[in-house]
Amino acid sequence: MKKLFLLSVLAAVLWSCARVGSPIGGERDSLAPRVLGTSIDTPRVLVPRDLKELRIDFDEYITLKEINKNLIISPPIRKITRIMPSNLATRHILIQWEDTLQANTTYSFNFGSSIQDNNEGNVLPYYNFAFSTGEKIDDYYISGEVTEGAQIRASGAKINKVVGLYQYKDSMDYRQKPYYITRVDDDGYYELNYLSPGTYKIVAFEDENGNSVFDPGKEKIAFRKDSVVVEQSVSGIPLQLYPSQKALRYTEMKENPGGVLMLFEGNPDQVEVSAVSEKLKNYKVTHRQKSDSVHIWFDAVSQNIGTESTENLKFSYDTGQKQDTVSVFYKRNKDMEMTLANQKGNLLPPKTELEIVSNFMIDRIQPEKWTLTIDSTTAIPLSARISETNPYKIFVKGEFEEGKSYQLTIPSKTVSSFYESTANPYRFDFEADQIQNYGSFTVRLKNQPPGKFWLQLLDASENIMYQRYTDESELKFPVMKPGEYFVRLLADPNGNRHWDVASLQQETFAEDAFVFFKKVTIRPLWELVEDWDFQDPRKLDLLKPETSAPQSPQTSPQRNQQQNNPLQQNRGGAVQGSSRTLQVRP
Repeated sequence: MKKLFLLSVLAAVLWSCARVGSPIGGERDSLAPRVLGTSIDTPRVLVPRDLKELRIDFDEYITLKEINKNLIISPPIRKITRIMPSNLATRHILIQWEDTLQANTTYSFNFGSSIQDNNEGNVLPYYNFAFSTGEKIDDYYISGEVTEGAQIRASGAKINKVVGLYQYKDSMDYRQKPYYITRVDDDGYYELNYLSPGTYKIVAFEDENGNSVFDPGKEKIAFRKDSVVVEQSVSGIPLQLYPSQKALRYTEMKENPGGVLMLFEGNPDQVEVSAVSEKLKNYKVTHRQKSDSVHIWFDAVSQNIGTESTENLKFSYDTGQKQDTVSVFYKRNKDMEMTLANQKGNLLPPKTELEIVSNFMIDRIQPEKWTLTIDSTTAIPLSARISETNPYKIFVKGEFEEGKSYQLTIPSKTVSSFYESTANPYRFDFEADQIQNYGSFTVRLKNQPPGKFWLQLLDASENIMYQRYTDESELKFPVMKPGEYFVRLLADPNGNRHWDVASLQQETFAEDAFVFFKKVTIRPLWELVEDWDFQDPRKLDLLKPETSAPQSPQTSPQRNQQQNNPLQQNRGGAVQGSSRTLQVRP
């Protein structure tokens, strides 16, 4: 029994000595792991091209956190076979690959924030190891800042952003990883190191899935149209991210109130649709330019389509880029009737019209049959119209008095779509609010972008609360709820009533966007008037977003040399590019 006890004690002592963990007592370890050496000796040049692994030794046990998202190898080594440590802590990093290295090329391994000690999680930030298969290590760099172009506040989710250089060619393939690539810090700073002389295309994009490849339509993009000729190092190249254009493609068809809905991606300018099914004779197709939705309206009952059993309806479409025939299994839903609703609530702001919204596109209304009464007794005149920009909306106008209660009665069959009318009567009760509960805002613009534009006032969640589409230099919002708003101007120089996003493949920038981070504060019974000159950013009082991240612990001398760029009106797709070549110099 005594021998068994001694063996148990000995085993416990040995296990305690052998395990890797935090020591008990003493001061907390606050130092990052320190590199002791590598498998490639100094000066790390003339490395054999048949090298298949890199080993880095440390002074303590380390782990790798999210190594697949943090590690960036430039130029890319595609056939990585092994990265250690994976689960257990070790005193070294081992990376193995199958590729044959390129001749006279500098390779850099940027580990980001992945290396940390196993005990306290102290991070070795921005560790970058480089070697060359040639006679020297290329040491040019490009640095700068990546900012948001049209977004006011940073989203809650942290999205990886990268900056890359593609070798400039007549035909650029952006489906591949960039030749050089680096991650963007939390405060927007980027730095591309160990660059070889040459001509490149610089891009920045979100990399949400961590594949280091730009996904059009899913990730934001920034780029320069001009090429970058690397002859020496340079600091301070700014890039601004904008939403990117999706490739035009058909996605699906589905049943929709009043018919079926054909869905696309890529904002088609126009879509021509024809019914292939012989049974469908009478139908209406509606599509607004740049909309991803095509509505096909028909009367299923009169044509006996999908009323008894599911039917396969076929349609052909032509976007100008692609033609095809698609189908949908259709069964009429008896509950999908035409309805009306007041979505703005029962308190009507003064000097405004009542908005009624339908789930069907509205084709005809008969307001002469409607009744508007005050305090449920006295009928007063009214007028109504279908919205010119939103055919699902009706505006009702009357001589509304502050503090009075109103009732609007809309009989059945007086609001109609193409093949449907409201089956039930509707009554909307509402009250006209008092002007003393609201304020007003007037802005006088000077040197604004040419052509039409949207001026938008957004709340803290970036919801559009008020907006105007105009080319006027003085805009007044006479009735606004008290609160704080951000202001954004989206230019529409081509007048298509669609804010066009960026396309890397076609090298077209997003249309101009101007974000004013200064808050507009609206108070009851106050009239705020401001003058904004677009040629003088100081007069616009542009501020950095309040949610900007704290400074990252980047310590490289290149970062300290970064030039301070003046605040810019957020212009399309990045810095507006030109056809000339950008010479990269100090």
